[in-house]
Amino acid sequence: MPYRVMFVEPPKDYWFVMGEYLPPPTGLLVLAAYLEREVPDIEIEVVDSQAERIGWQGVTRRIASFRPNLVAASGFTTNAYTCARLCETAKKLDPAVSTVLGGQHFSATPEGSLLAFHEVDYIVRGEGEVTLAELVRALKDGRDPSTVDGLSLRRGGAVVHTPDRPVMEDLDALPYPAYHLVDHLVSRYHFTMMAGRKAVYMTFEGGRGCINRCTFCSQWRHWGGRWRTKSPRRIAEEMAHLHDRFGGTFIWFSDDNFNYAARGQALHDELRARPSLRDVMMFYQVRTDDVAHHPDLVAKMRSVGNYWVLIGVESESPERLREFKKGAAPEDARTAVDILNKNGVFTQAMFVVGSRRDTRESIARTREFSADLGADLALYTVLTPYPGTDIFEEARANGWIEDANWADYDMVHAIMPTEALSRAEVQHELYECYRAFYGSAIKGIKGVLSKNPRKRIVYRHMASQRVLAHLRQLI
Repeated sequence: MPYRVMFVEPPKDYWFVMGEYLPPPTGLLVLAAYLEREVPDIEIEVVDSQAERIGWQGVTRRIASFRPNLVAASGFTTNAYTCARLCETAKKLDPAVSTVLGGQHFSATPEGSLLAFHEVDYIVRGEGEVTLAELVRALKDGRDPSTVDGLSLRRGGAVVHTPDRPVMEDLDALPYPAYHLVDHLVSRYHFTMMAGRKAVYMTFEGGRGCINRCTFCSQWRHWGGRWRTKSPRRIAEEMAHLHDRFGGTFIWFSDDNFNYAARGQALHDELRARPSLRDVMMFYQVRTDDVAHHPDLVAKMRSVGNYWVLIGVESESPERLREFKKGAAPEDARTAVDILNKNGVFTQAMFVVGSRRDTRESIARTREFSADLGADLALYTVLTPYPGTDIFEEARANGWIEDANWADYDMVHAIMPTEALSRAEVQHELYECYRAFYGSAIKGIKGVLSKNPRKRIVYRHMASQRVLAHLRQLI
């Protein structure tokens, strides 16, 4: 009988600020594809609770039916408890099943997670493909898993961490994500606010990591402080595969930074040569200084389907940006938005409030700056001390963290006070940011009646999802 591995996207809530959407479990599909290729004589099943519209009872039935030897999941901090509950569910059905978790949160908290969640057997730290494949081989062949690098596990009541695993040097060597394992669900993946309900939404990994060192970000440390990318040709070929084989028309680059300078021209040329991709809409994250320095590449990527970008503006204060180690200036944001607007690229600007030195007056200045910037959409977040970030280490050392419930680490729950504001006051200031940007009747009418179709969709969406009402309830 083949060794059976089940990847599960457990039941969870999505970020209400972005509204009604359903992303594919691309991280699990990348792991599944690699495992499928590298380990013989195994059977793999993927359970996507959201797409399959099943709750915990449905997940329990699926596990009982498949009878896996190993159950695996990956999660961010806000979903840590649901991942642990998945492992508990699997263990109740079969105490002998191996349970494995990975992803940024568990990579940053392996010891604490294994001590807190006894139903979790193994944590894969960092880049997971090779480590998970070696773990499955070891378990399948009856070998000691503690010989596998990149793994954390229990031994004799203590937590053992095997040596870190080096990251892959060639991302082109990865197989395409295993969308064939969720072929029957692909038509359900969508992002209403960004692309409408009918466009098939797929997330796409063009690269991993970041060379920048923002203090609030866990990405750069998780990926070893490096930026690696698939080649422009591989990116274009994979996008064509997702579009031609599965009908993907809205593709979200999961890369932390698109990086116009390193691959904008070459990727433009590769996409231009593939007429079948003309109806694909791309979304990606990009630094403000990268946009400001490469207006020609912004225009070229717009011509091959980049309709929407996210820029991390964070603050209007040079001092605050230096505290965040952002490496960009407020002037870069102004220049970037001007370039994006001139090229018809929908601009989503992100701002951070609640840093240690924030006051009502400083947050008011951020609100004013965001209103005057000219971005199509502004999203405000509270500074959240995610494990694996510099902010987390500083906040923990100084006793600033007042909320240890991982489920609240969603960037809209205030976790820490500032020197001048209590947590409740930080929460209120976040609400005021959204109310100022979206609560104006005149601005709302202009948004709904905008000539830009994406802007009309966004403002109608923000109204229909009652985002302000949700935020008001948190105060």
